[in-house]
Amino acid sequence: MVDILHRVGIRAPEAEVYTALTTTEGLAGWWTTDTTGDGDEIGGLLQFRFGAGGFDMRVRDLDPDRHVLWEVVEGPEEWVGTHVRWNLKPAGDYTIVLFAHEGWKESVEFMHHCSTKWAVFLLSLKSLVETGKGAPDPHDVKIDDWN
Repeated sequence: MVDILHRVGIRAPEAEVYTALTTTEGLAGWWTTDTTGDGDEIGGLLQFRFGAGGFDMRVRDLDPDRHVLWEVVEGPEEWVGTHVRWNLKPAGDYTIVLFAHEGWKESVEFMHHCSTKWAVFLLSLKSLVETGKGAPDPHDVKIDDWN
């Protein structure tokens, strides 16, 4: 198994970052404008839709202001069964986000694409929380024909 890992500092309290990761409004503000579901309770289902397709995530664990864990239950074959983990920790004026998209079966080309897109969206998350304006799909940086 292989994982996508990223780290980003966001100049805001952990509670603000956590809200952007667990509310439909927050998620739609940085990842995709077409976001529905319930991300603020364990067992909730989040549905994310993009021009090229979408993902359904089941909320598997929450620790307010510290941790969010999703399991991919619908989407591209490479994603189903993987987990998306967000760990938050304070560091001075920043909240450090330790991000992991865990459990890829193999390092295929699509994983390389997704790693870059996760970085793009993590910067969108940072922008949303710090300035109030993110760059969710369809306003994100497009990197190739997979979007």
